[in-house]
Amino acid sequence: MIPLRDDIRSATRPWVTYFFIASCSLIFVYQLFSQFADRAAGNYIILNFGMIPREVVAGRRLWTLVTSMFLHGGFFHVIGNMLYLWIFGDNVEDALGRVPYVLMYLGAGLFGSLCHIFISPSSPIPTIGASGAISGVMGAYFILYPRARVLTLVPIFFFIRFIQLPAYFLLGFWILLQVLYGCTSSPAGGGVAYFAHIGGFVVGILVGLLFRQRRRARGIWYDIR
Repeated sequence: MIPLRDDIRSATRPWVTYFFIASCSLIFVYQLFSQFADRAAGNYIILNFGMIPREVVAGRRLWTLVTSMFLHGGFFHVIGNMLYLWIFGDNVEDALGRVPYVLMYLGAGLFGSLCHIFISPSSPIPTIGASGAISGVMGAYFILYPRARVLTLVPIFFFIRFIQLPAYFLLGFWILLQVLYGCTSSPAGGGVAYFAHIGGFVVGILVGLLFRQRRRARGIWYDIR
């Protein structure tokens, strides 16, 4: 299932979301040019700015917990991540405010990386991608806008259908798949860091619950007699 757009218009310009999308896209273009110009240079970027669990466990190259969020491994990787951020990021930024949104985004990405490290502490494989941070955005959206309708492309055998799905169903199904894949895949080999997705999503849920409670508290009216 591929989400295409939701039915909630943001009340403000999502400048932070634009910044993250632009940053990841431009850095990916830089990765491509480096790879085409010199394969060793492209590999250098991944090896030196990707997050390697065993290095972080040893207390080395801790900055890669942040830099790895802005690297991607291919066109489908970056396009998929940016599509999800484009669809869900504007409304979450609108609900949280820019500074809390930045903190949640980075915090979800960081916690997602730590969850991946916990599962694979001795892995020498670089981990890259904004998926943990974007999973945080999706988790917050899941709580704040559960009844939003998301236009979704659904391939059914040889047919393609466009279906309006409620956000709670689409995102709930997505995180269920991450849990199933994470519990059944081997953490020793390379591939998708499912527990980074799960960890980021949990952070988003917690932040979403916090801000939903605040919005409810502010919305109480009283009659004084």
